[in-house]
Amino acid sequence: MTLFDTDACAIGPVCDKFPDVGAITVVRGGGIGDVLSAEPALAALAAAYPGAQITLMCEPGTVALFRGRMRPVHRVVGLPAARGVYEPPGQTIPDDVPRSQLPTEPIDLGVQVHGGGRWSNRFLNRMNPVYTVGTKTPDAEALTRWLAYRRDQHEVLRWLEVAGLAGAPPVRLQPRMWLAPNDYDEAQPVLRWCEEKLVVLHPGARDPRRRWPPQCFADVASRLVRDGYRVAVIGAPTEQPLVDEVVNRTGDLLPAVLRGYIRGFTGLGYAGMCGALAAAAVVLANDSGPRHVARAFGTPTVGIFWIVNMLTVGPLGRFVDRARISWRTDCPVCGTCADPDAAQPCSHSASFVSDIDPVDVYRDATELLTGHG
Repeated sequence: MTLFDTDACAIGPVCDKFPDVGAITVVRGGGIGDVLSAEPALAALAAAYPGAQITLMCEPGTVALFRGRMRPVHRVVGLPAARGVYEPPGQTIPDDVPRSQLPTEPIDLGVQVHGGGRWSNRFLNRMNPVYTVGTKTPDAEALTRWLAYRRDQHEVLRWLEVAGLAGAPPVRLQPRMWLAPNDYDEAQPVLRWCEEKLVVLHPGARDPRRRWPPQCFADVASRLVRDGYRVAVIGAPTEQPLVDEVVNRTGDLLPAVLRGYIRGFTGLGYAGMCGALAAAAVVLANDSGPRHVARAFGTPTVGIFWIVNMLTVGPLGRFVDRARISWRTDCPVCGTCADPDAAQPCSHSASFVSDIDPVDVYRDATELLTGHG
């Protein structure tokens, strides 16, 4: 293959494009932020292969979110249960997915953007694409073109490098989403309550170690309410106790006349969540799916990050994003090193970001809200 740089913004080598590519399938399991980290790579592939139909395979629970809101993609389908790619709890996961559960349509180009490929390369190869690109650890199956997987790299840049293997230079770095026609309608519970000066908080995260304590969110929320903003605390129905705690703690810090300026919303669904995040003046959140979605809609964000996650998924710019980082490397409970490659990681779920000062976060939010800084 020929290696050449067709774009000054290329992250790595840009190879020759593959010939006769009409169908591209991209494999990306994981959460919302994981999929969004690959969106710029999808945009690059769409630009390089303008006549191709692009299919995104992601976790079934996120299909409804991405379908119709990721314009580089023509089709979004759910992954079958597959070891190391999508492992739903309570199910027996096969090492090799039965062919009856795999797509039957011919695939010209298969793109693996899911980890180092130990299991995802095997999954991709079972669909028999004509060509394949992706990352590879020493124990992973080979692809037509591959990059050695190295953990300490920003995910957006990693997947743009993979797109380059298919001859697709970057067209942008920032993940993007587009609103669906009914998103603002589904967000009316929030938007009727607050037509302007809306701040959205999301205190949840899949990994509890990435969650800023509720009292810290309440501290910032109470300051913003006193400044005249309304604060909507959002979450999934499973996060109701966490949302309630933030709302109640905030109310305890406010005079009775202002307590109606913060409210919890946990029944919005994906459409309502998207509408609320897109309408917000600022979104304050942990390193979670809603923060990544808000940024993909162009909403300014203040993010709470542990240093490991900041390195791999943190915002690249600071004009409309702020990131507060915890540099803690040892478990707050037992002191064990929290390096992901540690030989014996501990099982504690205490917050690794509790040392981030609410005053600093409030200052970041105020700068974004007032256009200063």
